[in-house]
Amino acid sequence: MSYKDLSGQTDIKTRRSILNQLVDVVQEDISGSATRRKYQVFVTGGVGPGVTSSLFQTVYDTDHTLSTANSIFDLTLGVSTGSSAVIVSQTDVDAAGKRLFPSNSLMMREKIDNYRQYAKALLGSSDTIFTTPVGSSTTADQTHEAIFISFKRLFSRDKIKKETFAMRMYRSASIQPFPYSANNGSNIGHLVTGSGQGPVIITDIGAATNTEVVFGGEVASLVNAANTTENLGLIFYDHGTIVLDAAKIISGSQFVSGVIDAVANVTKGVITTGQSIIGNTYYNSAAARTKFIPDFFVSASIDNIVDHFARDRFGSTTSTAFTFQNETRIHSQLIFCRADADSFNFSANPTFADANGRINCIETGQEGNQRSFTFPTTIGLYNNDLTLLAVAKLSRPVEKNDERDITFRVRLDF
Repeated sequence: MSYKDLSGQTDIKTRRSILNQLVDVVQEDISGSATRRKYQVFVTGGVGPGVTSSLFQTVYDTDHTLSTANSIFDLTLGVSTGSSAVIVSQTDVDAAGKRLFPSNSLMMREKIDNYRQYAKALLGSSDTIFTTPVGSSTTADQTHEAIFISFKRLFSRDKIKKETFAMRMYRSASIQPFPYSANNGSNIGHLVTGSGQGPVIITDIGAATNTEVVFGGEVASLVNAANTTENLGLIFYDHGTIVLDAAKIISGSQFVSGVIDAVANVTKGVITTGQSIIGNTYYNSAAARTKFIPDFFVSASIDNIVDHFARDRFGSTTSTAFTFQNETRIHSQLIFCRADADSFNFSANPTFADANGRINCIETGQEGNQRSFTFPTTIGLYNNDLTLLAVAKLSRPVEKNDERDITFRVRLDF
């Protein structure tokens, strides 16, 4: 076995590169009930069986009960304290600063907490309001009702690549037919083929020249691909999080109707205890109809609202709902192991030489003429104490003799 000292300046180089991977998320992965996992940690008391709900749901690329399933992203929502959903429903604040809401509202404090947690993680302060574009001082640019989509690191990796993100969703859904029926939770505006407005493509076009850096890293605006002056949300590249302005991605002219979970004891019709009717498409007066914001965001649980967006706003076909490229930063150390003509021509294998130290020849009678040669297959990297740190294997043996000067390049990625 032969050794050679490596010089840090000549033999070792450090490089950094970026690997891009294309990610596609299909609609049925988002809309399917088997591919969305719920974590029901919220439970009410009072009338009937009460209401249970998650604080967020996780979307998987297949049935989440399978061991091969990969979690793609988390989906949830939040409202700011300045949201109309809070303003119209809040009744008081107690001595401890706890906001009070009536029984016909659900999870308002949890929705506020969600918003504040994302604001803290992305903007640096839980009291900051998301604006599109980020940092805008215009009131109309403020996002008070937000849909949060956080991609898992398996898919977002080190960050999302700029100007590669696009998503497809519906701004309106079909009207729920009357009479309503229980559907194990919300069946608001269930989307059917050909109903509602056509889908909108939301993209980060222009981000290469309009990116800002905030507490959560680089951020850019998400816009309507058909009208790039229409800002619909934000994309935080380093965090892998999408913030959509619910008031802008939902058609403001559409009313909401259907069945939601509620703390109510309803016995009429087919609606069961623990559920309630929201909205009515048969009202003659448009002013009397129920809207998605603030009514649906106040009365429905987080699960009800997430169910609606996941199932009805993305569709249930094999078409692409999300597409983007991620970035993986690869730090590499290139080590050049140089074997000059007079080095590494002899093997430490005991069969290489006879008892007299003469090279065992392949051809009989050539003992005095045969030149020493080897076929290196492995390179070991040692520290100063000759402790083996890394091993590199050649794809095939390479002949080495006193007429060949060979350099082996070893690459360590981390």
